[in-house]
Order: sequence, then structure tokens, then C-alpha cells
Amino acid sequence: MATDGKDIHSSSAAASVVVGFEDYLPWMAERLGEEGLMEELCKGFQLLMDQRSGLITFQSLKRNAAALGLGQLGDEELMGMVREGDVDGDGALDQMEFCVLMLRLSPQLMDDYSQKLLLGEAFPADDHHYHI
Repeated sequence: MATDGKDIHSSSAAASVVVGFEDYLPWMAERLGEEGLMEELCKGFQLLMDQRSGLITFQSLKRNAAALGLGQLGDEELMGMVREGDVDGDGALDQMEFCVLMLRLSPQLMDDYSQKLLLGEAFPADDHHYHI
């Protein structure tokens, strides 16, 4: 997906607002474990999604932005957030796109996950005693 200067600026502005999230998500992952973190992300998706479409749309994000501490973001920044995670180009975020976006916003968590994947490939678990 091609981006223009507006999208990059909007995404940067949105990213700067949620910079504290980068520190919060790894803490949640450590505290809740991988399954617990995914459950919490799914709950977050449910809170933000449009009830009719089952997707996070610009309108549903705008409606809930204040509850997320994003009330100061304008329409361009909110649209930038949706565009940032919209992999299939439908103009909205499904649950998978939302979860991937949240993980991408946390470089530390992505690094930890990548290390686990590398260890899993280097030391495949042949029995049920080892789980990554």
C-alpha cells in the first residue's frame, strides 16, 4: 500500500501519542502470558469495533478515542492509525489486523517474540515438556 506524506505524518502523530503503549504492552505480556495478552487485545478490539460491521472503522475509533486517551487526535491522525493497520485495504481493521498493529507498536515485544521463534526453530520441541 502506497503512502503519501499525509499518511506518514498522521501515523507519526498517532504513534507519538501511544508511545507509552510501547512500554505497557510488554509489561502486560509478562504479567498475563501470551494467551492472556491475546485475550486482552481481543477485549480491546471488542471495545473499539463497530457493533454492526464487527470491524474497527474510522467512525468507531473516533467515537472511542477519548476513552483510550487519544481524544486530542484529529481526524487525519485517526485515519492514519486505521490505514497503518489496514492490511487488506478495506478501510477498516478486523481483529487480526488490530492485534498485529498493537504488536507492531511495541518493538520490545516483537523482539522478544522473534527471539522465541528463533529458539523454537533452533530447538524444536519433540515432546510436550517444552513450549515456546
